[in-house]
Amino acid sequence: MHDGQNLFRQNRETLSGWTIDEALNDINAQVIVIGIESDTNQQYGKNKTDEYLAFIVEMLKPKIDATYRTKTNAHNTCIMGSSLGGAVSFYAALKYPEVFGKVGCFFPAFGFNRAELLVLLAKTETFKAKVYFLCGDRENNPEMLSDITLVEHWVNTKRCECKKLNKKVIVKGGQQDEELWRESFKKAYLWLF
Repeated sequence: MHDGQNLFRQNRETLSGWTIDEALNDINAQVIVIGIESDTNQQYGKNKTDEYLAFIVEMLKPKIDATYRTKTNAHNTCIMGSSLGGAVSFYAALKYPEVFGKVGCFFPAFGFNRAELLVLLAKTETFKAKVYFLCGDRENNPEMLSDITLVEHWVNTKRCECKKLNKKVIVKGGQQDEELWRESFKKAYLWLF
């Protein structure tokens, strides 16, 4: 997961971040979560997205798989994030379908890497990843909802809708914030896994 500095509860006194550690404990999830701390200028800015994903695929994931008892196939590997991290997660599944079989896109900022995304969309013949889209209808970026609808439509042209491999959740009155992501994480995890 991207934005690793916001994933786990930092302080037992206050509720902050996604608190995925607590959500996963609640459901006794048998999963390893790697939180990659974010520096958006280093990871995504100035065409760094491909370098960042290469680091995850070529260095980080092999190290995790070599160190821990993991199920290494794409069916058991998820990439998840919010905003830029959500868009990059979807992009990762397009670029590395043999690595990522599940994607969590929370409020994805598809406009950020639109050119690269469109190139990969055009080259992709089939799309097998399971995708969970989350967005609110009060988002400051009005293009976000239409972008999600467009991407979901594209996904459905690359596989039969009957497989039910994507889910789009639009939260009434929702807008980008960690509280909404925290409240939505468990449902997304349970649907994906």
